[in-house]
Amino acid sequence: MNAKKPSRFRVSIDESRLCQFPFADGRQCRMPRHVSHDSLCVFHARQEQQLVELDSIGEELGSLSGEFTTVSDVNHVIGKLFKLVAANRIPARNAHLLAYLAQLLLQSQKEVKHEQTIARGYFDWEKAVREIYVKAGLARPQAPAPSAVRS
Repeated sequence: MNAKKPSRFRVSIDESRLCQFPFADGRQCRMPRHVSHDSLCVFHARQEQQLVELDSIGEELGSLSGEFTTVSDVNHVIGKLFKLVAANRIPARNAHLLAYLAQLLLQSQKEVKHEQTIARGYFDWEKAVREIYVKAGLARPQAPAPSAVRS
């Protein structure tokens, strides 16, 4: 005999219209399936979309120079992070962690600059920062200094 399990509702809901997300303990989500997704509710469909977007989000959070050596690099990434959080593309928990890491990077910028100016000289540091801005399209290339005219 194949007895059907009693439902908590007076009218039994068609199982095919429910979310198919399985929990770790074997239960299944009981929320109605979202109209734009063939098997998941709104909440689980959003989670699935966030997982799919993780790779593209990592690429979007790249800095101007590809490194985090200048304040502008870190500030650029923080601005992108702000947009991603506002668009609800990354979870708040991840955003908190990334913001904290950005704060640590900003706090270390003075020491990074000092270390690199010792190693390469101040003018090489200045030149590297200018190149980052030019590459990112935030500044125009600097014209060479006019040579002294001898009379």
